[in-house]
Order: sequence, then C-alpha cells, then structure tokens
Amino acid sequence: MRVDCEDCAGCCIDWRPVSPVTLDHERRGPRAPLDDTYNLVPLTRDEVREFVDAGLGDVLTPRLWEAAPGEGVEIDDIEVAAIHGKPAFFVGMRKPPKPVSPFGIERTWLRSCVFLDPDTLQCRIHESDLYPAECSEYPGHNLVLDKETECERVERIHGGDRLLDDTPPENHQGLLLGPHALGAKLFVHPEPERLDGVVERLRTRSLTEADRAEFVGVAVGSHPGSTEVDDERARDARERTLEADSWAGDAFETWVEAATVLGEDAVDAPDPADVEVARGAPETPGWDAIRQEN
Repeated sequence: MRVDCEDCAGCCIDWRPVSPVTLDHERRGPRAPLDDTYNLVPLTRDEVREFVDAGLGDVLTPRLWEAAPGEGVEIDDIEVAAIHGKPAFFVGMRKPPKPVSPFGIERTWLRSCVFLDPDTLQCRIHESDLYPAECSEYPGHNLVLDKETECERVERIHGGDRLLDDTPPENHQGLLLGPHALGAKLFVHPEPERLDGVVERLRTRSLTEADRAEFVGVAVGSHPGSTEVDDERARDARERTLEADSWAGDAFETWVEAATVLGEDAVDAPDPADVEVARGAPETPGWDAIRQEN
C-alpha cells in the first residue's frame, strides 16, 4: 500500500462544498450518522484516554447514528442506534473550518481535522504518540474490506494518482468490527436519560463542552468487550476534559469566528501560524523534507 498525500488531505477535510458530485458514502444504509461530519476518525478507548491525558480532551466529539423505528432508543424524538437499549457511539476529532488549498484549488474555507496544518496539509501530530492508528493505517482498512478509498474518490473527481499501490497491508492492527469493537472503539452510554437535549444539539452542531465531555468520560470508563462503564474513571476523564484548554481547542474557536461560508474564498483568512503555531501547535516539516527523506 502506497499513497501520494501531497496537496491532497482528502481524508482529513470535508471537501463536499467543492465537489462537483455528491459524496455520501457515510450516509448510506439504515444507520446514518446523526452529525454531518465527513470522514470522522473513530478513536479507540486507549487513544481517547491518551488525548485526555495530554490535555487535548477539548478536541474530541461523539458520533451517534439513526436507527429504524423500534430498533433503537428514542431521545429528543429521534430513534438512536443502541445496544441493549443504550445509545451506541464513537469518539473522534473535531473539524473546524480552516483555509486550505487541496487538489490545486485556491485557498478555501473547508472543515478540516483540528490537527491539520492548513499551509502544508500535513498532520501536526503525525509520528507522535497521539497519532491515531486509524489514520496511520489509512486506507488499509478500506482495502482489506474492498471499499472505495478517499484516495480513489479524489482521483476520480480531481484526477492524478493518489493510491499508488492498492495491495492491502498485512500488518494492520485490526478492524475492531463486531463484538471486538464493543468497549474498545464502539461505546455505549449507560444512562440515556442523561442525554436529553444532547442528541438534538449534536444534529445542529451546537454541542456544549459538557456534552462532549460526557461522551469522552464514558469512552475512557468503558471496559473492552462489555457495556459496563467504570463510574470513577468516567467521572475523572469527564472533569479533566472540561478543564482542558489546549492550543487546538483554542484555535478551533478562532477559526470558527474567522470563517465565512464553507466552500468560499479564504484569501483574507488569518495566518495559520498566528492561529495555531503561536498557541503551541507542533510545526510540520513540509513536503520538500518528505521528498528528501524518500
């Protein structure tokens, strides 16, 4: 498996506003996400805990799904996918609007991973201990499952060669599907009644810090292979998430305030170095350095 990521970041950004065709691969079937985040990266329980330990709990957000009538649990007049009557969810990374130039287009406001450097389109936590396994192995899982990759979507719509070798990797860490995912990547909230109002705020992109911290806490307190949650661990993670004041969380709010309309020109956007690096964001090496290494 080999990919060319330079000037792309298609898997890290929501490029639907600049796509001439509809991109809806996440919204097919009976269990579509309740949120409208594109390509949310699901984190494992241990990864969520590591983000909280690093003071980055404020960049995490949940994903829940719709369910067919009678097949889930009703919250805010919405049928939510559930396991044993309790809401199921992922935890991923938030995507603020950023001024980016993927695929050779002009700098444009698009939702992008909170850790994406808008200038280089490289990940600020790449090769760090926090870099998620799902990101490091992408698009390996798609290739194993014989599903279209974001690389191929970019090729189909914008041309070029992105997926240079489509041989599935032999040493991937595992897909964590089915029962193996429970409590390890797929979490279950133990008290649906505590989510009154939260599901509606999720759908309208108006989750509060307390809403997000609630799910982060449950994820950290979960037991692999079980729906049980350790209340003490969950409470501690929830409190530390609420206390988080990271460079990424702070930059998120600045980008939201500066952004205009998604898909529109971002020529007047603030300098990413002023918004992110000045707040403590790790710098990225740029593509010249990557080419020299290779």
